[in-house]
Amino acid sequence: MSPSSPIQKVWKPELYKIQLEAPTPKPLRRTEPITGLGEPCYYGTEYFGEMGHQAAESLLENTPDGSYLLRRSPNAQEYYTLSVRFNNRTKHFKIYFKTGEGHYLQEQAKHYDTIHELVADGLINFHMQLHAAPIIQQINQQTRNCYQQSPYMTLNRRKLRALSNELRKSIIAKGNCEPDAKSGNNIAVTNSTSSKDNDADLILPLIYEKAHTFKIHTFKGLNWCEFCANFLWGFTAQGVKCEACGFVAHSKCSELVPAKCVPDLKRIRGVFGTDLTTMVQLYQCLIPFVVRRCVEEVEARGMLQEGIYRVSGFADEIDALKLALDRDGEKTDMSESTYGNINVIAGTLKLYLRLLPVPLITFQAYPSFMQAARNTSISDQIRNTNVAAKKLPLAHYNCLKFMMEHLKRVASHYAANKMNEHNLATVFAPTLIATPQHMTNLTEEIFMLSSLITNCEAIFN
Repeated sequence: MSPSSPIQKVWKPELYKIQLEAPTPKPLRRTEPITGLGEPCYYGTEYFGEMGHQAAESLLENTPDGSYLLRRSPNAQEYYTLSVRFNNRTKHFKIYFKTGEGHYLQEQAKHYDTIHELVADGLINFHMQLHAAPIIQQINQQTRNCYQQSPYMTLNRRKLRALSNELRKSIIAKGNCEPDAKSGNNIAVTNSTSSKDNDADLILPLIYEKAHTFKIHTFKGLNWCEFCANFLWGFTAQGVKCEACGFVAHSKCSELVPAKCVPDLKRIRGVFGTDLTTMVQLYQCLIPFVVRRCVEEVEARGMLQEGIYRVSGFADEIDALKLALDRDGEKTDMSESTYGNINVIAGTLKLYLRLLPVPLITFQAYPSFMQAARNTSISDQIRNTNVAAKKLPLAHYNCLKFMMEHLKRVASHYAANKMNEHNLATVFAPTLIATPQHMTNLTEEIFMLSSLITNCEAIFN
């Protein structure tokens, strides 16, 4: 990552990668009809009727993790029993059902529309407790100091400062006096300083106190905690969300978030740091407008620029363009008269891709890409990379294809810009591929990406 980057990568993908390895629900189906009381209308062939725990364990003994069945325990009243296989052991749980509320475990707040969802969520939580305990323990020991380094502040510091400055100006304009600390506004003016160092340490130039209104929330797609930057694991009710400003956090992290809720902040929340699939669904497009607009500008006036994508633009100009794209979206003025230095456009594109919570070449597809690149035969490389690319989510596939074709066109002007496929791969490898921070030797990744650029037409067609 370039030291001049105005924003460091903030998302921590470790928990997401661990969740990907969790077992999935595998219902055990009966093959014969049930005699006696019959099956409840809200269960299917995974219900085996009255059965003791030893018989259930016998049926599940040689099945893979995630296998489950439903049964009625002898003498059970008002509940059924879920028997599920995990870590080579069979676990048994009392489960209940209420019309309008769904399936749930005893004394648990979470309710599920289907047994499949209940089991999926349980398996993820079992897996996380087993394999991610140190990370979860670290999250639970967070201190308030994390707020200043949180993704929320990293991505929104300047927006918060600008918003609070407007509030301060309105207060001064109304009477040139400080409001009563006990007033309904809950705002007090501080002696703000223009010192850059001091300003960086401020949460806001105002002492602003407003409690968040956190509610348990079920998130669709991938979401990260805006306090600790770790993935929100689970199948349902993964964390909480502030109804007023949209701040997303783990339940435990929300207890440490300062009372700095700005209700109007949700109107100026940006596209940087948002999951790629969420972006294309939100804007109903194949390629995120940030990627498309930046590529259009580079191809219009940067193809002959020596060191394009390698030479860094000014960090403050990249930050300004990022804020403009967050604020104005596709209407952002990116013309030469506004951003004359094309390296600023190129740097903003790299920043956008670097801030994706899930990298363009996803954690799941990465091993297949690397394995394909190790083939000594070019035809085998192309064929296997084509297979690897098809493992990407559609949004990632389309964007990767778009970027590789663009970089291929950039490399075709090597005589002028001195950026061939290998040089471009060297620049983009840390941006497009998930690599551990301590990993410095990216030789294989660069070779793979260089091959992807060189053979993009054959791979994606």
